[in-house]
Amino acid sequence: MSERIYNFSAGPAVLPETVLNQAREDLWSLAGTGIGVMEHSHRGKAFLAVYDQAVALCRELASIPDNYKVLFLQGGASTQFFSIPMNFLTPDKTADYLVTGSWSKKAVAEAKRFGNAHTASSSADKNFNYIPQEVNYSDNPTYVHFTSNNTIFGTEYQTEPENPAGSFLVCDASSDIFSRPLDISKYGILYAGAQKNLGPSGVTLVIIRDDLIESGSADLPTMLQYRTHAENDSMFNTPPTFGIYIMAQVFAWLKDQGGLPAIQKINEIKAKKLYDYLDSSKLFQGTAEPDSRSLMNVTFVTGNEDLDKKFIAEATAAGLDGLKGHRSVGGMRASIYNAFPEAGIDKLIDFMSNFESTNG
Repeated sequence: MSERIYNFSAGPAVLPETVLNQAREDLWSLAGTGIGVMEHSHRGKAFLAVYDQAVALCRELASIPDNYKVLFLQGGASTQFFSIPMNFLTPDKTADYLVTGSWSKKAVAEAKRFGNAHTASSSADKNFNYIPQEVNYSDNPTYVHFTSNNTIFGTEYQTEPENPAGSFLVCDASSDIFSRPLDISKYGILYAGAQKNLGPSGVTLVIIRDDLIESGSADLPTMLQYRTHAENDSMFNTPPTFGIYIMAQVFAWLKDQGGLPAIQKINEIKAKKLYDYLDSSKLFQGTAEPDSRSLMNVTFVTGNEDLDKKFIAEATAAGLDGLKGHRSVGGMRASIYNAFPEAGIDKLIDFMSNFESTNG
């Protein structure tokens, strides 16, 4: 197939077409060097220019203060689940976790290996279809961890939770990173796997405050200390060079769109179209509570498992791929990240309308 179709995959996910076209050229010869981007040494001038661009654009887009480091690490966001408590939690300390889905549950499980991990809020009682408003914080938590967007369940924090004084806020922002403006000063650590909204799989963005880098445990293996990566500009060992290159290209694309305030407006328009249709439909129902709905992942069902399967099969045949929902929720999931085009939303709604008229 030579023509591209609409990719609703939850991740690895859709990338901007301009980025893909530029990458196609740079895979052959980066910046006229005659050597492709994946062949350049991470110590050479050509790649260091890419790295510097990635850091500079990341800082510019998110207005990252000077007392934070930008790191490009490996191991996915799941590695951060244990790296954070390994560096900052001890058996006599407590960290509070806001549990709103599968990934935050996994983060809690890892934290319990190193210290006290207290579940301060949870939406497990309704299969994680909402963001809890009530939080029961510990008396003196070291940090508060939350997942800003829940890919599987289609829920999203509308704003950052207020963490207790003396603690620092940690966020797994893997599936809504840079989809809207951020006040980085509210966070101690913000991390995200790139494969949903920033680039390809295999690289993880970590934005971490300087004082936390210094206070992290020094008794860990070298590669597991944040100071190691901060002191070596993410190049203590060979970094994921192609992933960093793609992220630099995506950052440049985001800047061309008008930055994070502009991309938020675009995302709101796309999501509103789909949610408005779901709210008016007699066949399809959204699964997330309205005040907790994600702009990135829209989950919905027909209420009939066989009909869901029929819809997914026919949608795939029509060039609408990746709509099968996670088994935890069932039904369908439309992942409409930053790079997903509005035209794809329109085509999905048209298809849903036609399907409803013949199957409703």
